[in-house]
Amino acid sequence: MVIMKTISVTSFKANCLELLSRVGKTGEPILITKRGKPTAMLVPPPPEGDEKWTLGKHRHTAKVVGDIVAPLDEPWEALR
Repeated sequence: MVIMKTISVTSFKANCLELLSRVGKTGEPILITKRGKPTAMLVPPPPEGDEKWTLGKHRHTAKVVGDIVAPLDEPWEALR
C-alpha cells in the first residue's frame, strides 16, 4: 500500500513553488485537503512523448453531420 503525502490548502499556498519543484523532481503526487477533505491533487506531468496527453491531438477529427440544433422529427423518449 502506497501512502500519499497530504497537506492542507493553507500549507500548499504557503509552499506552492517548493511543492511544485518537489513533485516535478520526485514524481510523487501530493493530496491537497481543505478542512480535512480531499480537494485537489498535485501530480507530475506525463512523460515527454506520451502521445495520449498531447494537447490538441484530436483537433479537426470530428465531423458534424446534419443540423445538431434543430428539433427532432419524433418525440424525445424522456418526454413520453
